Amino acid sequence: MDSLAPELKVRDWVRGEPLASFQQGELYILEFCGTCCDSCEGAMLNLIELQETYKDSGVEVVAVAAHENAASAGEAQAHLDAWLAQFKKLNFRVGLDDTGTMDTFWMQPSFSIEIPQAFVIDRDSRIAFIGHPGKLPEVLPKILDGTWRTSAQAQAAERERIAEDEPKARNEALKTQIKGKIAAAEEIEDWKTALAASEEGVALDPDDLSFRYAHVHLLLHRLHDMQAGLPALRQFIRDAINTNYECMLQLAFGLLFDPAYDYSKFPSVERFAMGKELSEHILAQSRLNDDYDKVCSYEMVAAYYHASGNKDRAIELLEVALKLLDGPDPDMDGLKEGFLPHLLQTLANYEGEEVCYGDVCVVPQTNIPNGATPNAEQENPAERGALE
Repeated sequence: MDSLAPELKVRDWVRGEPLASFQQGELYILEFCGTCCDSCEGAMLNLIELQETYKDSGVEVVAVAAHENAASAGEAQAHLDAWLAQFKKLNFRVGLDDTGTMDTFWMQPSFSIEIPQAFVIDRDSRIAFIGHPGKLPEVLPKILDGTWRTSAQAQAAERERIAEDEPKARNEALKTQIKGKIAAAEEIEDWKTALAASEEGVALDPDDLSFRYAHVHLLLHRLHDMQAGLPALRQFIRDAINTNYECMLQLAFGLLFDPAYDYSKFPSVERFAMGKELSEHILAQSRLNDDYDKVCSYEMVAAYYHASGNKDRAIELLEVALKLLDGPDPDMDGLKEGFLPHLLQTLANYEGEEVCYGDVCVVPQTNIPNGATPNAEQENPAERGALE
């Protein structure tokens, strides 16, 4: 707090006009948000209200998604567009930065680890507040009347924030070093060293999803150690179902059915038993969610049914997903660009014949593994996100 605001470096503005820099004389609220953040939806709704309340007081809200995990920039933007569509009264700019620059300039130097996180940039371009956006309704009036930054309350709040967040930031730095070890070992295919580093990470933070995933992935798909890997995978799936954590469910499913992996050494009966349990849970949960989540779930679970020999069920799920994309909800239009080519290609592969959607026709791919999709050779986006 009280330092000059860093630069605003956003790769793309997905809502509102581009903002090159913070202007002197204006007061800005910069919020870091994300599509996988459970509490970010509520924070966005509160900021919409805040922007409406203070729109005549020279206050401007800016949100930045800097932690999106996707295989490409286009896919990250499609996910963000779909997420933003729920905010019908969105009244501020939203940017997407997948370069790491905003994290480096803002989050890391302030010991900020979790999102949503808010920064208030005062009219003299200095930081007036750092913290959870839920505290803004209390703090913002004092910032506007000039009594906050010099107050004992502000200084005490900042000391408390740093005392709480700095140890977390140090721990996060250690975890980043371990992730670097894993990545370096994987680069040269030194799987035993990568495994040892993943075990070091699990010991440091048993709840860190990236370390747990790396540990199971290395055991099963690099070292093919079924004796150690299968119990670890069973626990991973059990925890994914019990917590219903979407990212963890996706990662667990990828460990079982990513067509990029060789499952010849994986016990088929156990693989499909775990896949059935996981798929049924994902489908049950998808019924409670919106059409976007249903499209993602149906596309994913179709791989299980196809791999297990139930081709008709796999095709049925993909056809339902296509119908959802073509439904009356205008918010789904933004998803077509990211999902439609993949869905059509997968459906053509499963049916073994040409598939058409409007003027677009796709023929089956040849020389691909059973159950593979057009992105089989690409990096698994969920895997990439877990290792970041």
